Amino acid sequence: MLRTGLRLSDVLGLLLVASGSMCCDGAATAQTLSTEKPDSPAPHCSPGMHDHEKTVREGEHRFWDKENDWLFAGVAASRTLDYFSTLNMRRRGRQEILLTNDVVDNHAAFAAIEVSATAVSVGGAYIFHHYGRHKLERWTSIVHIGLTTTGAVRNYCLKTAHPVGAAGPP
Repeated sequence: MLRTGLRLSDVLGLLLVASGSMCCDGAATAQTLSTEKPDSPAPHCSPGMHDHEKTVREGEHRFWDKENDWLFAGVAASRTLDYFSTLNMRRRGRQEILLTNDVVDNHAAFAAIEVSATAVSVGGAYIFHHYGRHKLERWTSIVHIGLTTTGAVRNYCLKTAHPVGAAGPP
């Protein structure tokens, strides 16, 4: 069955395009190419600079800091909640709308998808961190937590599709 809509790769591509320039702005690039004094400080992202030589600018932080640890734990918790709410929804006779029912009913495959979604969220946050987009780095996890938790709550709020305790077919 052919599904329409956005794929995960489409969403990640849009996020990368929205993040803007990669490392340096045009002024920093022009400064490295110009013939200025040799004692002027090199821009933050000059091509020959090694990671350990980079100076920490205001607003930067280590990727695995306390705030990201809590945000990533929140992403994992919300994905876990989504896993159990979706299984509960399927047991009550409801249909999954984002994945096929066969995938959700295969518990190992569905768990692997949930773990992969968590890893993609952390990876997306790392990409933003690497390119200095620290607000987007944090918001990646915040939005993921919000959307996933909203979906899980929705799953629990859906009415049961088949009456509980109803007699089966004759």
